[in-house]
Amino acid sequence: MPAMETEERHDKAKGLDLMDPALALHVLAAGQQAAAKAVDAAIEPIACAAALAASILSAGGRLAYAGAGSSGLMAMADALELPGTYGISQQQIIILLAGGAASLGDLAGGYEDDTELARADVREAGIAVGDCLISVSASGSTPYALAAAEEARKRGAKVIAMANNPDAPLFERADVSILLRTPPEVISGSTRMGAGTAQKIAFNMFSTLVGIHLGHVLDGHMVNLRADNIKLNARAIRIVSDITGVSAGEAERLIGAASGSVKLAILLAFGAEDLPAAEAALANADQNLRRAIAIVTA
Repeated sequence: MPAMETEERHDKAKGLDLMDPALALHVLAAGQQAAAKAVDAAIEPIACAAALAASILSAGGRLAYAGAGSSGLMAMADALELPGTYGISQQQIIILLAGGAASLGDLAGGYEDDTELARADVREAGIAVGDCLISVSASGSTPYALAAAEEARKRGAKVIAMANNPDAPLFERADVSILLRTPPEVISGSTRMGAGTAQKIAFNMFSTLVGIHLGHVLDGHMVNLRADNIKLNARAIRIVSDITGVSAGEAERLIGAASGSVKLAILLAFGAEDLPAAEAALANADQNLRRAIAIVTA
């Protein structure tokens, strides 16, 4: 394998196993913080990736996440949050983790080398024209991630690549490339640490900007959340109350009248004549709440 920056030795790691525990933790923390700064140089490609993914989702396409090992877990975590946080249909989100459910009990390394598994996973998911796949690999050369990207591209899907090494082969297969050039790991090659931290931050930023593009964020509120537990129901009430100025009790009543929809409850509070009028305003605004508010208050 060619030399990769993610496999190099950290200059502060010598004698790590002999250090005072608190000093060792300071070194580890500094490594995580340095890795997080790598995201700053990737702002533009993350923005491009989010715009691409949002355009796919708004057109009814699907967003697939593919990866192996700890990178795959970072991808899976982001994918799993999208329906609850931004109300994106679960049918529009696909997770391709090398090894599937088996990897959740034993993150065995062999799956990441299985290119046929990757191609089969893409085919079985039906990824094709009108969809988008984001493939992630710290090294940028993981066979599963490469093959998933290749197969998705061959089938006409758009491809976003995320990797931590410059000139990663994964970037050759992508429409948008996100380089997170993290420094060597304190534990050499343990990319679940610094590289994984940078990936997690980048995914957080990517999916949040997707939600913003789709009109599911207003003044920092997740206005399309799926309120399916006590905590989230209370959050939905606070969101409606904060945005509209109505009391918590009135916000709860409006949410009930809107069948749990925060966006529709807000439109009712702003003067929509009834639920069908609120739904029509939202449809005319392409689900963008700010534009829908302008319609009902015009």
